[in-house]
Amino acid sequence: MFTASAIMNMKSHVFLIYPLLCFLFLSSFVYGQLDYKYYDTTCPNLTKIVRNGVWSAISNDTRMPASLLRLHFHDCFVNGCDGSILLDDTSTFTGEKNAFPNRNSARGYEVIDAIKANVEKACPSTVSCTDILTLAAREAIYLTRGPFWSVCLGRRDSLTASQSAANDQLPSPFEPLVNITAKFVSKGLDVKDVVVLSGAHTIGFAQCFMFKRRLFDFDGSGNPDPTLDLSLLGSLRSVCPNQSDSDSNLAPLDAVTINRFDNVYFKNLMNNSGLLESDQALMNDNTTAALVSNYSRNPSLFSKEFAASMVKLINIGVLTGQNGEIRKNCRVVN
Repeated sequence: MFTASAIMNMKSHVFLIYPLLCFLFLSSFVYGQLDYKYYDTTCPNLTKIVRNGVWSAISNDTRMPASLLRLHFHDCFVNGCDGSILLDDTSTFTGEKNAFPNRNSARGYEVIDAIKANVEKACPSTVSCTDILTLAAREAIYLTRGPFWSVCLGRRDSLTASQSAANDQLPSPFEPLVNITAKFVSKGLDVKDVVVLSGAHTIGFAQCFMFKRRLFDFDGSGNPDPTLDLSLLGSLRSVCPNQSDSDSNLAPLDAVTINRFDNVYFKNLMNNSGLLESDQALMNDNTTAALVSNYSRNPSLFSKEFAASMVKLINIGVLTGQNGEIRKNCRVVN
């Protein structure tokens, strides 16, 4: 872990991105609502409160940076960045928490709750849960020595959530690359975003059920995936024996630098050591394989383009103005 003084000096070691505009692709209406200085007067210590909350969470759980980033990604990919993933089920809707991609795997809700409580003490009914989650994901990556990107603020929270939308819209590691790419394109993203955002798998873990078929019965062959590095195959079989009670065991997505945000994920793909099928599949297409190769050789390029893709992601389908609300409790509508 890093000391407090080290954190304050990290900007000299990570790539910084400060877009000239809040987001070039936003409509003029939304652009007029979002602003880098949105809370400067109404909640001037917001970023500090969020950073401290994330830092505290990481100190207790080194998996939390990946969990917060994934929580944010899964929120934005389902009907836009609106905090809908944070809502508990109600009598009027079944939310996203128990959708297949999130059930027993999405984490970090309590971290956002704790940060929200501290923000409410400082600035009651002022900051949306969506903005808190957006900032928390940025801080989580920054605190693992990843890139830093500026965040326009002023998002509002949704009034509902949809389990079926989460099941339909979220990319799955079991899908072919063409399907995953199509889902990204439907959100205004592109092939480069698919590859560079997949680089987030340089941190975090996956449950064995997500890749076990690669170890024992790939495509129904009764044999392991022939593209999987043999040394990795052996170590994964020890973590994930061929029995159902190992399904929830965890393996690191990047076993080389488990808790550091870097470009080693792409080096792993070059060495046939991608954990998920959807990761290693990036090497089966000329366009995506070329991007993987570039990022594996150039960590600065990866940092720069990851930050740029995150700026695109965080502005998908945002609610502003009179749309939505500022929730007092991230789990329920007001």
